[in-house]
Amino acid sequence: MKWQEKCLYTTCVLAAMSMLAVSLWAKATHREPGKPPEANTEIKIDNFAFWPETLTVPVGTTVQWTNRDDIPHTVVSDDKSTFKSKALDTDDKFSFTFTKAGTYPYFCSVHPKMTGKVVVQ
Repeated sequence: MKWQEKCLYTTCVLAAMSMLAVSLWAKATHREPGKPPEANTEIKIDNFAFWPETLTVPVGTTVQWTNRDDIPHTVVSDDKSTFKSKALDTDDKFSFTFTKAGTYPYFCSVHPKMTGKVVVQ
């Protein structure tokens, strides 16, 4: 095999591997190539804080809170009626779907100094 043929073969193999890698990456992230990534929709409860403290999402997004602390926490909207979780033990989750634009402050009723906010656009 001449060096030009080897270069062409190597180039074709690398191109095929790159296309395969992009395809696998797209499947792993559950989206098609060229589509923008979806907004982060998870808030972690850890070290007596909500992370991120402020989350911005589009209307219609379901946000999930996960308690990573070793003590119980709650997720309660400031008006105490929009959403309210039960006491979440370690690794428990709570979800809420935001159907209207607005700013939704919330807190932990067990530890009221723990606060966060979801901004829905």
